[in-house]
Amino acid sequence: MSKKKGKGQDELANVEHALSASELFFEKYQKQILYVVGALIMVVLVVLAVRNFYLTPREKAAQNEMYHAQYYFNLDSFQVALNGKEPEFMGFKQIVSEYGITPSGNLAAAYAGICYYKLGQYENAIKYLTQFDGNNSYFSTSVIGLLGDCFVEIGQNDKALTYFNKAIAVENEVLSPLYLKKAGLLCESMNQLKKAEEYFLEIKEKYPKSMEAGDIDKYLARVQN
Repeated sequence: MSKKKGKGQDELANVEHALSASELFFEKYQKQILYVVGALIMVVLVVLAVRNFYLTPREKAAQNEMYHAQYYFNLDSFQVALNGKEPEFMGFKQIVSEYGITPSGNLAAAYAGICYYKLGQYENAIKYLTQFDGNNSYFSTSVIGLLGDCFVEIGQNDKALTYFNKAIAVENEVLSPLYLKKAGLLCESMNQLKKAEEYFLEIKEKYPKSMEAGDIDKYLARVQN
């Protein structure tokens, strides 16, 4: 019993010692601690103010502009969607310039890149597509694959293959076999038949139910022979 009591007293003494040390530390560095706490509070207040009074209103404005540009995009009026109709509404290009920091401005960069691709201006398409920052969604994977298409069009096959591989790596049941086939055909055109065969085989083995798998034996026979 006395041993337990002694142990409890030791633990209490240790706690009291720790508290005393903490009090001494606070007294010694009180000003510095208060400065740091005050600075952290100011940072939080600034972040909240920027979000509530700058970013949120700008995102709403960007969404309003995007509505009009997307309408013409869906009509395949890519020039109008890209450049807008002043003073009626902005096109994707101006939305990127004015609201690039917002989610809608980020999305506008992808749309602008797609418009340029459809118009055959591949270097401009690359410029805007690479500004888009997305997660591994269907849309962002399509943007990555489209970058591969752009590099094919300007003859930079190695870069094209890099982007096709990025799109393949997402492992989407629809998009991965599509870009596997594109990568295989590109390798075949570069006379890299072994690599082409590997891409085509992956379609057959990993995505047998895909549209691309339907006639993949034809492509395999071509590169194997």
